Amino acid sequence: QVHLVESGGGLGQPGGSLRLSCAAFGSDFNIKDMAYYRQTPGKERELVASISEGGTTKYADSVKGRFTISTNSAVTTVTLQMNSLKPEDTAVYYCLVKTDFPNIRDYWGQGTQVTVSS
Repeated sequence: QVHLVESGGGLGQPGGSLRLSCAAFGSDFNIKDMAYYRQTPGKERELVASISEGGTTKYADSVKGRFTISTNSAVTTVTLQMNSLKPEDTAVYYCLVKTDFPNIRDYWGQGTQVTVSS
């Protein structure tokens, strides 16, 4: 069993920066991929950025060049650095952790609100 603890987010100004982090806790597990998704009312949850155990990253076109996803060396914590924020980045952001040991399973964080407004 993996337990996720999300932190960061809140209110940011247009052009400003915010950081999100998601830490995975448990015993005897291996993380294959970590990602952040976001969702606004009435819309489907969308991928923002992902990073694999090997460090391969993927970004939504809307955040390329502005957001950076990274992990710690143990690949148990994922961080999303969000720069040059835009009002359209306002959403609830969810951390997703995919394990491949002891089983293949997806774990979702509880979500954190990010609001970009002046």
